Amino acid sequence: MSIRTRIAGVAAHLPERTRTSAEVEARVAAESGGYRPHPTIVERMTGIRARHVMRDDQQASDLAVEAARKLLADAGTAPEDLDLLIFGSASQDLIEPATAHIVAAKLGAACPVFDVKNACNSFLNAVQTADALIRTGQHRRVLVCGGETPSRAIRWSVRDRAQFVDAFAGYTLSDAGAAMLLEAVPGSGPCLGPGSGPDGDSGIFYRDFAAVSTAWDIGTLPGGGSMHPRDPEHSYFSGDGRRLKDAFLANGPEIFVRALENTGLGWDDFAVVAVHQVTMPYLEVLRSVLGIPADRLVVTLPEHGNVASATLPLQLATAIEEGRCGPGDRVAMVGLAGGVSLGVVFAEL
Repeated sequence: MSIRTRIAGVAAHLPERTRTSAEVEARVAAESGGYRPHPTIVERMTGIRARHVMRDDQQASDLAVEAARKLLADAGTAPEDLDLLIFGSASQDLIEPATAHIVAAKLGAACPVFDVKNACNSFLNAVQTADALIRTGQHRRVLVCGGETPSRAIRWSVRDRAQFVDAFAGYTLSDAGAAMLLEAVPGSGPCLGPGSGPDGDSGIFYRDFAAVSTAWDIGTLPGGGSMHPRDPEHSYFSGDGRRLKDAFLANGPEIFVRALENTGLGWDDFAVVAVHQVTMPYLEVLRSVLGIPADRLVVTLPEHGNVASATLPLQLATAIEEGRCGPGDRVAMVGLAGGVSLGVVFAEL
């Protein structure tokens, strides 16, 4: 008998403190000498009204732990019942050791741990990794969690409009924690057919990933690595949103169209389609290109901002809380990330 990976629960944690787009513009103006952004430009260009900001005494691990504690309590699972913990996040507490160790120590877990890092697809790639380890029988109960802290890498002091544009992606970003519990369940086969397959098994039934790595330099946070180990000037987000969008649109649709063809499904067959959200205009372009019905989306961006790799679990947790999906429903996770990376995971809850 084969093994499937079931999503046993998902949770998100959003810091209480928020920052509006008007406050973003005001801070840039206050810290930039003579440069002042055009009023309302951030909300007009992104559709984001507010984003979450962690406390000064918090770290990425703290946000992950908050989400994980809620998830484990809801699932009735104790930290000692976990046999693997994966920290999947673009953010981290420090370069070494893996932030997963810090999360495990704070949770009281005693299982093996490691980090998975791939920009805004970090959490989805951690789910991919956990799924593979479960299906091959190496682990049975895996906690995937992440804490995103991009508020600490935003450039507030800019010289001119050109530098403001280069730093603009940072003004969309928001802090958040997320967690997902994945468990082994019996299955009848690998299941690539319609729904959860002719065998009726629940769990993750399709996954596919791709990369366009020649576009790695479009959006970066250069500091802390071997290129710029100690240069504060490289500790801020830098990117070209237009080039990034063009790279996704030129290379992205194929993997998602292929997922539908390989499973014999349409977007209408899913209760929820969670899509990584950067700006509202780009979300609408992507939705239109892929043909996703608007009522299948869970739009979190306007009130919560771009929470990086926590975006997909936040949407699933929101949809479950709102009663939009539950046991027996199919859900899709559509991941997009700098690098450029793309990913798609289909599951039946």
